[in-house]
Amino acid sequence: MLSFFRTIGLCILLFTSQISVAQRAVKPTTDSLPSRDPAVAATPAGVDKNELKYNLNASGTHFIKATFLNQAWLRVNQSNPGSTVIQEPNTSTVDIGLRRTRMQLFGQLSDHVFIYFQFGLNNFNYLNGGFSPTATSNRKVQPFFHDAVGEYLVFKNRNLLNIGYGLTIVNGLSRFSGPSVATIMSMDVPVFAQATVDQTDEFARKLSLYARGQVGRLDYRIAMSDPFPIQTSGAALPSYSQNAQFALKGHRKQYQGFFMWQFFDREAHQTPGYNTGMYLGARKIVNLEAGFITQQQATATTVGGDTLYRPMNLWSVASFLDMPLNKTRGTAINAYLGYFSTNYGPNYLRFNGIMNPASGIAAGFPAGTQGNAFPMFGTGSVVYGQVGYLMKRNLFGSGRGTLMPYAQAQIATYDRITQPLGVYNLGVNYLINGHNAKFTLDYQNRPSYRADGNLFTPAGRRGQLTLQYQLFI
Repeated sequence: MLSFFRTIGLCILLFTSQISVAQRAVKPTTDSLPSRDPAVAATPAGVDKNELKYNLNASGTHFIKATFLNQAWLRVNQSNPGSTVIQEPNTSTVDIGLRRTRMQLFGQLSDHVFIYFQFGLNNFNYLNGGFSPTATSNRKVQPFFHDAVGEYLVFKNRNLLNIGYGLTIVNGLSRFSGPSVATIMSMDVPVFAQATVDQTDEFARKLSLYARGQVGRLDYRIAMSDPFPIQTSGAALPSYSQNAQFALKGHRKQYQGFFMWQFFDREAHQTPGYNTGMYLGARKIVNLEAGFITQQQATATTVGGDTLYRPMNLWSVASFLDMPLNKTRGTAINAYLGYFSTNYGPNYLRFNGIMNPASGIAAGFPAGTQGNAFPMFGTGSVVYGQVGYLMKRNLFGSGRGTLMPYAQAQIATYDRITQPLGVYNLGVNYLINGHNAKFTLDYQNRPSYRADGNLFTPAGRRGQLTLQYQLFI
């Protein structure tokens, strides 16, 4: 325990030294979010550009744009009981990794045609997500296409109805089921909202036919998706039991919807399916939201030797607020509160650890609980909330950025855990140049578990401290 807190102290020392270096290295022009609106005209002479965009017409309504994102993590983690690292017992880890490295290319080619591509990798640390004590893997095969989709705008230069299909993150359920990860307030998104991630989708993306648009104050998206079979997930296949698992037989379409009622400013609606995390005081956003995902015979259980196929029905309601408090000072607030009903079938439960720094679990401990894993997905319900405060512009002096502290809470009641689960995060963003360059220091406190028959009982709590450096253009 003493060594863990010593390492935390070293991380904080590194954080403060990196701030000093970054302040000298980055010379920002603004702390605000770069515009993502399709009708942005060419940059006026004498104004610095903060995006890689080539206009195809004089007005800038037709364009091609590229973005690049890198989120690097330095992390100290208290391991769950029984964790091993490359077959050695380990109570804590220190690791460096790439949470996300992405490239986007998209553009409005004409009044009616929009294209979008995204390529990159995720969760790349020394284990590379593919370590096995009995087999070899290739650390150089992670990058893949996240999105490849084309849209047809039915109404010229208006977003009333856009129809598209391809590989896309246009999802139902919630705004965090399709987050714009470069603009989120917290260090990471609530991944439970990406309900089938890497089970029957490709890192939350699916092959889908969708319609989306904005009609007055209503922002909507509906989709019919072709889920991938669990056999192609790259993981060991589940065994049927009294606990629901994704079905190994049959194929059914998945239907999704997400709807937002926007009381004040309308949200950005350019890239398909992605929801901005925070506008840094640039817009006044107050929304009520609701969404769903449904699929027949998505999971299966066994009862008395018979296999029963179960529907998956997920829905949520939420409110989202992101608005300036004092425009002169540049202060703003960001807040979200949502309720999620997650029915995957009886007793479904899935442990997951983000970029897990432990490779295995010792005999006698529940499988899949190593490292920083906790019951992230399950049949039951979740309440998730976050709140953050953007401090005044140029808090540290002209061109030296500002801070945004935040808090997160995820409280879940799942069929197979004996007590409500609580995962809590406290953090602070150092916005050197808005979202283009920022540090985030985040502390997470989570429960660990032991098996109790078919249930899981809390077995203490563990901590994780992460320093992220994001660069985005």
